[in-house]
Amino acid sequence: MDFISQLVDFFVHFDTAFPALIDAVGPLTYLIIFLIIFCETGLVVLPFLPGDSLLFVAGIAAAQGNALNVILVFLTVFLAAVLGNTVNYLIGLFFGERILANSKWVNQKHLDKTHKLFEKYGPQAIILSRFVPIIRTIAPFVAGIGKMSKTRYTIYNLIGGFLWSFVLVFAGYFLSGFQYVQDNQHLIIVMILVVSLLPVGIEVFRQMIWNRYKKVKTNS
Repeated sequence: MDFISQLVDFFVHFDTAFPALIDAVGPLTYLIIFLIIFCETGLVVLPFLPGDSLLFVAGIAAAQGNALNVILVFLTVFLAAVLGNTVNYLIGLFFGERILANSKWVNQKHLDKTHKLFEKYGPQAIILSRFVPIIRTIAPFVAGIGKMSKTRYTIYNLIGGFLWSFVLVFAGYFLSGFQYVQDNQHLIIVMILVVSLLPVGIEVFRQMIWNRYKKVKTNS
């Protein structure tokens, strides 16, 4: 229980805990970044791990000279994101139906939202999903279940992984020069999460309004 509480505390106070982690383990931070991103993007049951916030904070840490190089951070994240999504896709391709049969491991609402994203944007949903927490973890799994072409999936996976890694890592790196960002990292992380989840929230709200409209129309 102590380990779990410490883990939760680490993620809740990520903005202050991450620099302390760098001081404690030094270059091994790259491995930790790799493992977190790989698990967050590669294991469909771990969508709650930090993604956007980790990239942004790692970029800030690299700018502040905390034993991290921004290019190595970017390459680490990019490699972990691409490999994670590839593993997730293969799990969906070969074991997806078996996993869905035991639905307690995968949230059906998250699956439904991801299916809608694919219906609206097609394969490009792989790129767009990179910037949406939870959906980012479910999308490659759904692509595998849907038997998307491996070649097509790999192309979109590489593009999405590059854009996500580049934008967030270097955003943290360059914005760290602003005093406001340095003094309000926790607030910035919360804002990133809110903006990332905004598309999902809008879609849920739109669906609620539409369902209510249909119900009223049916009863009238």
